[in-house]
Amino acid sequence: MNGQIIFILWRESIEALLVIGILAGWLAHERAGRRATLYLWGGVAAGLALALGFALTILGFSQVLSAGLRQDMLTAMVFLAAGLIVQMVVWMRAHGRTLKRDIETGLSAAAGANHWWAVFVLAMLAVAREGSETVVFLYGSIAAAQGEALTGVLSSVVIGIGAAIVTYVLLRAGTRILPWRGFFRLSEVMLLLLGCALFVTGVGDLVAAGFLPFQAPLWNTGAILDDSTRLGGLVSALTGYRSAPDGVTLGAWIVYWGTVLGILRLQKRAKRGGGTQMSAAE
Repeated sequence: MNGQIIFILWRESIEALLVIGILAGWLAHERAGRRATLYLWGGVAAGLALALGFALTILGFSQVLSAGLRQDMLTAMVFLAAGLIVQMVVWMRAHGRTLKRDIETGLSAAAGANHWWAVFVLAMLAVAREGSETVVFLYGSIAAAQGEALTGVLSSVVIGIGAAIVTYVLLRAGTRILPWRGFFRLSEVMLLLLGCALFVTGVGDLVAAGFLPFQAPLWNTGAILDDSTRLGGLVSALTGYRSAPDGVTLGAWIVYWGTVLGILRLQKRAKRGGGTQMSAAE
């Protein structure tokens, strides 16, 4: 579970840092001055406040629910997190290449009118969006953690954010070790695997609640990689791997990956069709 926390914080923090870095770099290039910079960091602070408020609201609401309803809410949040991961990958594949250009185009229009509130809003939305998604992803871990477990969760949060900052510095430095394109392709695969892990966990919760049938395992690969060991558990938490899957788990894999591949294929087809139309218009 801590591996999931570190990865989610790492990936989500990088996305927020990416937008903030674009904004800060553009302001520095345009020599916008101290006033514009204050709008930027004011937006970052406002985004963090919104994400924190969302987290406190979710955690506070869960405390007034019965144990059964709290578990139902946790299961729903797991499925929501899996859906958000797929949506994130689809959005980044559609906008990742033009993100920097689109942001800078909007900033140029705002700067011409001396409207630095655009910088504030962009920074606030970037941080609040990524922070709120992180809250959804980590809700189960934070809500269930107590004592030493909570210490482990908080340590994972710090490690994840620290890893994101280091990665971002390397990316900004233009090192060949972590080129932007390769980084985002690799993280897309890792995110989709994590989405599968969350989806399989949600399906397992439905089995435990009696909504889906409990079945005997179809096979057992525990001799190769047992998901009850530390290494196997990490692989399981990050990919959805099960060493002894039953029919329901196999069905979950098929539904998840079939849906993901179908969405990505439709996206690719729509993009190809849009490019054909633009060529014809030209």
